[in-house]
Amino acid sequence: MTASIKLHHHNEMKNADAIATLAGALPALGIVACVLGVVKTMGAIDQPPPVLGALIGGALVGTFLGVFLAYGIFEPFGSRLKQIIDEDGEVLNVAKQIILGNMHGYPVPLIIEAGRVCISHHNQPTFGEIFDALRK
Repeated sequence: MTASIKLHHHNEMKNADAIATLAGALPALGIVACVLGVVKTMGAIDQPPPVLGALIGGALVGTFLGVFLAYGIFEPFGSRLKQIIDEDGEVLNVAKQIILGNMHGYPVPLIIEAGRVCISHHNQPTFGEIFDALRK
């Protein structure tokens, strides 16, 4: 079961890893855009200052977009996607603990507690909430 859970988690993380790779590449792409803008500006070096200013501004927009998209959009998106995948994977670990507890013949309260502690703290029900629900 552990190997299956790890394999499932690894496969689910491929998209998040691709987004993280894209986030890492975007600043470099912004630098390339800036260099191309500077090359274009150097080709028009004999133009008046307002034209040169516009060309330099265009070159800097490439850098800005690369950095903004990387650190403002794709990196937070990839991090959140990883967090969601990790939280969704908790269900598999809870099921594994419950199955193992049943196989060993443990009492139900112990099995439930073993499953409960596999849940992250901000989603984890309290011990009292679990046993109040069992009494109903």
